[in-house]
Amino acid sequence: MKILIRNLARTTTEAEVRALFEAYGAVQSCTLVMDKKTGDSKGFGFIEMPKPGDAKVAVKNLNGKDVAGNKIRVKKAEPVKDKGNSRDASSGE
Repeated sequence: MKILIRNLARTTTEAEVRALFEAYGAVQSCTLVMDKKTGDSKGFGFIEMPKPGDAKVAVKNLNGKDVAGNKIRVKKAEPVKDKGNSRDASSGE
């Protein structure tokens, strides 16, 4: 299950985020979104956990948790709409 983490302190590292989630189960991947120009964190990222049950418990327990002075927001990541959606199709011509 892919999880979105928002409102991270810009100083929070991938290792710190991974450690938070590993307390609830295996972590398949951890990615913080970085600013291309500065290389600094944009304050959000994604975690993938292979077991949905572990992921749901992590979301429930970590949402609203204070991490480095910021109350993080954690939820299941929504799938990205594919290019075949109606808005893209109607704006093409």
